[in-house]
Amino acid sequence: MFNEVVLDHFGKPRNAGDLPDATATVEVTNPVCGDVLRLAVRMEAGRIVAARFKTQGCVAAIAASSVLTELLTGQTLAEASGITPQQISEDLGGLPPASFHAAQLCVDVVAAIARKL
Repeated sequence: MFNEVVLDHFGKPRNAGDLPDATATVEVTNPVCGDVLRLAVRMEAGRIVAARFKTQGCVAAIAASSVLTELLTGQTLAEASGITPQQISEDLGGLPPASFHAAQLCVDVVAAIARKL
């Protein structure tokens, strides 16, 4: 059902875990499926220099969270706010329609970080 890119990010997630010196940490939940994504970022000189996540959810949610942290690193908050669910899905080699909610969850967590900062 999932391609090799999704399975790689699921099996070896990038940037998983806590970020003790985070500038901001937020958590969002998808009330329909129950996925929970906590994102922590550290900002320096107006850019995201580190991003870490903890996700409780499906394979796609964990893989999408992993890709999200890679996309965020080095970006300004304005650039990060431009990340779309389609971009996350494309970076994963395409999510199946039934799993696209995982990419939307990532966009929701970026919006929550933007509101907090």
